[in-house]
Amino acid sequence: MKTYRNLYPQVYDFENLYLAYRRARKGKRGKAEVAAFERSYEEELFILQNELLRRTYTPGEYRSFYIHEPKRRLISAAPFRDRVVHHALCQVIEPIWERRFIFDSYANRLGKGTHRALDRAVQYARRYRYFLQCDLRQFFPSIDHAILKAELERLIADEDVLWLCEVILHSGAGVLSEEYEMVWFPGDNLLAAARPRGLPIGNLTSQFWANVYLNPFDHFIKRELKCAAYLRYVDDFLLFGNDVRQLYDWRTAIIERLAVLRLTLHAESAQVFPVRTGIPFLGFRLYPTHRRVKARKVIAFRRRLKSMLKKPVPYEKLTASIRGWINHVRYADSWGLRRRMLGFRIPQEAHGRVTAVCPHA
Repeated sequence: MKTYRNLYPQVYDFENLYLAYRRARKGKRGKAEVAAFERSYEEELFILQNELLRRTYTPGEYRSFYIHEPKRRLISAAPFRDRVVHHALCQVIEPIWERRFIFDSYANRLGKGTHRALDRAVQYARRYRYFLQCDLRQFFPSIDHAILKAELERLIADEDVLWLCEVILHSGAGVLSEEYEMVWFPGDNLLAAARPRGLPIGNLTSQFWANVYLNPFDHFIKRELKCAAYLRYVDDFLLFGNDVRQLYDWRTAIIERLAVLRLTLHAESAQVFPVRTGIPFLGFRLYPTHRRVKARKVIAFRRRLKSMLKKPVPYEKLTASIRGWINHVRYADSWGLRRRMLGFRIPQEAHGRVTAVCPHA
């Protein structure tokens, strides 16, 4: 197997750092820490370059907060200068794995994404009668650092790049410790509880490394189980087939294989169903002939919209929220839903002007 050396000079190359800075600031130029960095970005990038070159770079502390959609998650945001480093690293090493990922891995990859995953799931629903739905339990808090580092070392033979990966990994160790409920696997001793684990949800490196971590598992599904119709989006994945017994056999094999990665399924929901009953996936319910938005997604948006209308909110922020929701649900058969949800006028006294929100977008 080919291994890659002499990558580190590409990481700290000024052009690479500048591109990383441009990508890290995208959509966030209004943030105070981004603006502060931007005021003297050349000097800041030279400082980062020198720290990386001398291997004195030290990440800052994470800022953590909870989000509640679609479920409660602890998000940990790294300081902006650290996010620049994350981009710089991924720009160099991500292409090494990209060509090794399976086609049907859809999260955090150029040219993939949620809506292409939905399209692929519908394609499979039209070709097969049954599906096995699986999602991983406490995925990001469970990612084992030793296993991830071993996977990185399979392809990267550059000690400096591995040092930077270790520094970033170590900076996030314990961030999700309160979110992790200890799981014991065969062969574990008491020291297993002290194994470094967890990737901060919110880091670009975490998103990329999640795909790296599960890449051997993806190939296990395709090559050893020989499942022709499989797709994954982060920790949610689907297997399709025409034989119910075979799908349950695959489920047993999957549980055994995941234990090697120190991961577990939500076993109660990992069941086989006919595709005609609908496939709950990524906020939608998919059928061979049509798609519906999940009810809880509709309820959540209605609550958020009512909350925004009860207090003064900048018109641009309200419009952005509505258009973002429209852009998401338009991938379902949702014309009637949009008309029911958005057939109202925004009060002038609350939002500066009277306007009708158009669901045609």
